Amino acid sequence: MGSKNRVAKEILPIMLKNRMPNQYFVEPFVGGANVIDKVNGNRLAYDNNKYLIELYHKLQSGYKPIDFISREDFYSIRLNKEKYPMEVVALCGILASYNGNWFSSYGGYSETKTGNDRNYYAEGVRNLMKQVPLLESISFSCSDYNNINIPPESIIYCDPPYQKRDDTYQEKSFNHDVFWDWCRTKTNEGHNVFVSEYNAPNDFKCIWQKQLPNTHPNQKKMSIEKLFKYIR
Repeated sequence: MGSKNRVAKEILPIMLKNRMPNQYFVEPFVGGANVIDKVNGNRLAYDNNKYLIELYHKLQSGYKPIDFISREDFYSIRLNKEKYPMEVVALCGILASYNGNWFSSYGGYSETKTGNDRNYYAEGVRNLMKQVPLLESISFSCSDYNNINIPPESIIYCDPPYQKRDDTYQEKSFNHDVFWDWCRTKTNEGHNVFVSEYNAPNDFKCIWQKQLPNTHPNQKKMSIEKLFKYIR
């Protein structure tokens, strides 16, 4: 629905308030890395999108994204991912896709309502390259959240697929009940767990919230972004 870049500077002081020296900050659903890129010190970032993680690895090694992805390129890559470098697949699936929705439809370049051409892909690349210096010391790995290795007493920030959202964004294969149980378990193991969501089970307390406009063009209503913490 919207990049956590809009709220990172508000939720990070809450999560990092009592951070200890050398304590790890861990993100199991790193996505666009718009929260973890503003954290210093030890950082571990995970995502189950292998193409995205490979793109981060390449960017950390000095990779420069390709200049343009045409409509023809987009649909060729979507149908033949195994024939292209993984980092190119990631660029195509995110920056050349409509509204950043993974390989939904081509959105890299189009004519706007005002009649002007707009290169959305190039804009995305420019924003990504500005972010690269902030990613240098992050350890990125590909994994499902329930298989990640977490150092003792870490700060864990979760931005999972949101529950009960519109069909365009709802991740139907994601088991939310299992996820909330995982958060309880990690808290009981000594970790400090925070979750971004719209709603949570009753034993999770909302510790921050803010009303934000949705960025998806078909969703104009305001949403209330919340940060939750498990209360034992």
